[in-house]
Amino acid sequence: MEGAEAAEGAEGTDAESADSDSDSDSDSDGHGLRSAVAVHGLLASLLRHAPRDLSLTSLGVLSTLDRCGPRRVTELAALEGVTQPSVTTLVNSLERAGYAERRADPADRRVVLVALTPEGAEYLHSRRRTSAETYARLIARLTPEQGAALAEAVPALERLRELDDEEREPGTPASGPRRPDEPGPDAPGPGLLPPAEEEAEPGA
Repeated sequence: MEGAEAAEGAEGTDAESADSDSDSDSDSDGHGLRSAVAVHGLLASLLRHAPRDLSLTSLGVLSTLDRCGPRRVTELAALEGVTQPSVTTLVNSLERAGYAERRADPADRRVVLVALTPEGAEYLHSRRRTSAETYARLIARLTPEQGAALAEAVPALERLRELDDEEREPGTPASGPRRPDEPGPDAPGPGLLPPAEEEAEPGA
């Protein structure tokens, strides 16, 4: 009898432990989803404040060139998740605007690379400064506690950016090629962007 009671007690403890682990996992998933929604909404707000003279995909190409240096068109297509002909069209537009240029690869003159021009770098950095100033004003309106919490989250936010960069290595697009009129992997969902966000192209 005592053995049976002991066995039942052990089973009850195991069940409680399993329930506790399940609750912990659920809490973790809930916090992760809430954080993702908050970051998603912040990105959507950022895009609403940004100028609309370039499409999101064009900005993505410029950002990639700024971050990674000169790249082949095939690499840009893989990184941005669009087809090679679409990237070729975008690069042509960026060349006409003076933001990008084609140049021979020093290691192999037969290979053509796309590079960011000084004008393109200044344009990109100017947009970033404007966006940063906008959010700096908003951050200044937070309570001291909220400001401190945001500062503590900066390393995690920077790590999220690194993880996104790692997932977008050439040759491993997350969801295959997409049309230029489809939202990119870093674009907010439906209803969060103003209409025709992807329409503007330089020189169009």
